[in-house]
Amino acid sequence: MYIKTLTVSDINKYIKKAFDSDFILANCSIKGEISNFKFHSSGHMYFSLKDEYSRINCIMFRDSVVKLDFLPEDGMKVIVKGRISVYEKEGEYQLYCSEMKPEGKGELYLAFEKLKSKLAAVGLFDENHKKEIPSYASKIGIITSPTGAAVRDIINVTRRRNNKVELLIFPSLVQGVRASENVIEGICKFNSIEDVDLIIIARGGGSIEDLWCFNDEKLARAIYNSEKPIITGIGHEIDFTIADFVSDRRAPTPSAAAEIAVFNMDEFLKKLLNYKDALSSYIENRIGVEKDRLALVRGNLRSYSPMIYVINQYNVIDKFKQILDLKINTRISKEREKLAKINSLLSANNPSNVLNRGYSIIEDECKNIINTIDELDKKDKVKVIMKDGKGNFKFNRI
Repeated sequence: MYIKTLTVSDINKYIKKAFDSDFILANCSIKGEISNFKFHSSGHMYFSLKDEYSRINCIMFRDSVVKLDFLPEDGMKVIVKGRISVYEKEGEYQLYCSEMKPEGKGELYLAFEKLKSKLAAVGLFDENHKKEIPSYASKIGIITSPTGAAVRDIINVTRRRNNKVELLIFPSLVQGVRASENVIEGICKFNSIEDVDLIIIARGGGSIEDLWCFNDEKLARAIYNSEKPIITGIGHEIDFTIADFVSDRRAPTPSAAAEIAVFNMDEFLKKLLNYKDALSSYIENRIGVEKDRLALVRGNLRSYSPMIYVINQYNVIDKFKQILDLKINTRISKEREKLAKINSLLSANNPSNVLNRGYSIIEDECKNIINTIDELDKKDKVKVIMKDGKGNFKFNRI
């Protein structure tokens, strides 16, 4: 048999033609994990797609890249559609990608993003609507499967942190068509119990299909309209559902939800003792301050006591008395001098003193003073007053 000798270019062209003419290679859909990802400045993406045993080089041109609704990265599991062909120059085959979507999501992922955008637009995820999680809940409603690992994890965390907290379990489906309806029933039930402080919606991990019941619009609105605050602990830390976005607090796992909801009794008692010590210290300090203030007030009261004031006023009164006595004595002395002058004047003009000088006073019977001889001649009886006495005299007219 004759075998023709080919050039390298010839063989690469042949292999490329063989690849391009193969229906499966020209229309393949491959799933794998992205590695060696590079987003070139030209807009093209270069990466490898690998599984446990093998790998294949891939390229996605800019025209296809712009159609993606997510940004690929190393470690992401994806499903890629495209064709496998040969790069003649290097003699290497590679996958030329036309479409890419995260593995296991597909239509569900698109439905999730669509509902998420819709509910965000109407405000169901707004932070200002989220209710505050009570710091010291005493009764907690749990909506979960009664046989799953989630409820056991929550019970174990609660017993470890605070066995005084009461847990009410609402047994619910957490997977499947009727699961969202069950969870809504649980929310309504716990909202009707007055002393339930908060609600936990919990489920263990799973695929997006397993968790899909928590991406229900009716459930999202039930969580939004709940009067009781709701914590979601659904899946693992990397899992996000619509229920997580609308709830008042999202926990990465059911155990973490219990950690958030159940306050630690030991820490609470320590904090209480710290508050007690701080309060006692404050009271002692306050009492000391008030005692000092009271002593100051008492000292001020002594200083400004009415009795002290009255006693001090005695000195003032004594001074006023001295001043008054001085003024009175001065006034008396002045009046005495005036009186002495008046007395001297009166003495000088006293009729009795005139009599002492040899004069006399003659009065008639009516005590009228007789000043002239004519008046005397007309009287029959007169009274004569002299310095040593007085006497009556009667005239005998011839």
